[in-house]
Amino acid sequence: MKTFKPEKINKIIFKISGEILAGNKGFGIDFETVESIADEITNVKKLGYSIGVVLGGGNFFRGLSKLGKKMRRVAADDVGMLATIQNAIIFSDVLNQKNYQTEVYSSIQVEKIAKYYTPNRAIRSLNEGKICFFCAGTGNPFFTTDTAAVLRAIEVDADIVCKGTKVDGVYTNDPIKDKNAKFIQDVTFEEAIEKKLKIMDITAFSLAQENDMSIKVFNITKSGNLLEAITRKEIGTFVHSK
Repeated sequence: MKTFKPEKINKIIFKISGEILAGNKGFGIDFETVESIADEITNVKKLGYSIGVVLGGGNFFRGLSKLGKKMRRVAADDVGMLATIQNAIIFSDVLNQKNYQTEVYSSIQVEKIAKYYTPNRAIRSLNEGKICFFCAGTGNPFFTTDTAAVLRAIEVDADIVCKGTKVDGVYTNDPIKDKNAKFIQDVTFEEAIEKKLKIMDITAFSLAQENDMSIKVFNITKSGNLLEAITRKEIGTFVHSK
């Protein structure tokens, strides 16, 4: 059985939804939230970890919104990709102002504001010590940013995908709706499928399973939890192969 080994983790892909960046506002950017998460990332970076970040775009545009539902799926997903670029540029600038080097890579060509993503370029930047942002999803409609996070992790040979959420990890049911939901600290891909646990969308989850890319799901709203999730077994839920 595969176990969580913090000492084996060096290169991390950090996934965070756009909704979390909105804080309590529910829309747009809550600067205090971004500042707080940026500090979480720099605290990890100071210890020598290699970091890539994939941000969602739901704080600016959601395909499930009233407008999104009236649009063709392809068009709605294109707008969603642009939203992730906005988040990456904002977040990158916050880190730059803290004197951390960053690089923003986009899956679609927007030469004036971000470099076009290729695995080799990304690996080179990560090796140079830069915090890399991977935006515009996979560059294709019908794929979520969860899928993009797993794909980028595989492409740059990351050790783990850390998914920041508003809850402590994976539960038997939605803990916000069900007070009796039980926390699960450790689960295999096979067990998660069997128990129908909602961790990532099925495409992202299948991709992670097929390529043996472990996932750590944790609460990003708790101060210090990003580093704790990486270094402590008991923080968050470890999802892995057998």
